[in-house]
Order: sequence, then C-alpha cells, then structure tokens
Amino acid sequence: MDDETVICRCEDILYKEIVDAVEEGYTTLDEIKRKLRCGMGPCQGRTCMRLIARVIKEKTGRRLDEILMPTSRPPEKPIPLGIFGGEDD
Repeated sequence: MDDETVICRCEDILYKEIVDAVEEGYTTLDEIKRKLRCGMGPCQGRTCMRLIARVIKEKTGRRLDEILMPTSRPPEKPIPLGIFGGEDD
C-alpha cells in the first residue's frame, strides 16, 4: 500500500500515519483510535477499522483474530438533544 493511501476517510488518516503509530508502539485498534481519531468520524470505524487491523497484522505479525475491534460505549441513558443546546431539563 502506498504511504499516501487514505485509510480513514472520515478523519483523513493516511497509511503512513497508521504505520508510524504501530512503529511507535500503538498496536491495538483502541490505542490507534485514541492517538489518531480513526473511527471517530461519521462512519464510526465501519470503513477503516478492518483496514487498520490489516496494517497492524502486517507490521506486528499478529493474526487478525488476535486484533480486537474497539468497543463502543453508548450513553448510560438517552440524552435529550435540548441539553446540548443549553435548555434546562
């Protein structure tokens, strides 16, 4: 894959950035997500997480089934949108 290949389209993260992160010691999807914001755009990782897992596999020699997908954490309870707009409850 070319260094300039876009891996995460939502956050504009390139293949080279993923490789650099892995070489710095970030070897899980959660770590890379926190460092580079991959998977935090509108698609929530549905497009890029499998590609990033393949890069981790390629650079670390781990099997794909050893690379765990990040866990999503929904709100504990539904939050009315008005709260974000400054409305009182």
